[in-house]
Amino acid sequence: MLSKAQVKYIQSLYQKKFRDEEAKFLAEGPKIVAECCRQAASDLVAIYAIRSWLDAERNLLKNITEDRIFEVETHELEKISARSTPNQVLAVMKKASPGSPNFNNTLTLLLDTIQDPGNLGTMIRIADWFGLKQIVCSRDSAEVYNPKVIQSSMGSFLRVACLYEDLDEFLNKHAAIPLYATALDGRNIHGMGSLKEGFILIGNESKGLKQAWLDRAHERITIPKFGEAESLNAAVAAGIVLYQLTC
Repeated sequence: MLSKAQVKYIQSLYQKKFRDEEAKFLAEGPKIVAECCRQAASDLVAIYAIRSWLDAERNLLKNITEDRIFEVETHELEKISARSTPNQVLAVMKKASPGSPNFNNTLTLLLDTIQDPGNLGTMIRIADWFGLKQIVCSRDSAEVYNPKVIQSSMGSFLRVACLYEDLDEFLNKHAAIPLYATALDGRNIHGMGSLKEGFILIGNESKGLKQAWLDRAHERITIPKFGEAESLNAAVAAGIVLYQLTC
């Protein structure tokens, strides 16, 4: 049975303040927790799961020490889950230590003020699909360890580093790498072919990119429009651009 202290601690990790203080975050659901066990077992602090999931995943859990595995009843899982219908298992994870990213000879997404956690998580998943190893976000973008980002990334956060930088300083430091800014009046991506190196800059969901970023870009790029929609969802745009520029 979960103690009140355990419940209170887990619930606190839904707040960014405590995630930052504790350097921990939550992952929920069979698929995401399974990926955490396979790819980041050393960062796994605790698993809270109902008996049926534990029985079904004995092989997956064989390398997880018993002191990190807690069987809970469904009503207990409801207390620590953010979902209206809890999904069998929840894990407390340590935040990964940032590595040393390499931006040469590779494509990297640069995200300016992406504030919707679902969009960020989806873009992490898209980056993973197309083989990108890192994303660089402006510091006012959604937090990678927000539970909604973790959920929508579907485990891809384990493979794609999400870095937070002052984009102006970052681009000054990496001025030799081409910057491609998504815009409505840019070069048609269908005529570009694949790119081997560069930053692909995508702007805020409602406001797009600031004029200063457009002016700074080595090249503006655009997805051709055939209908009357005013704009594309930021994550959808990222997927289309990466498909065209990586294939």
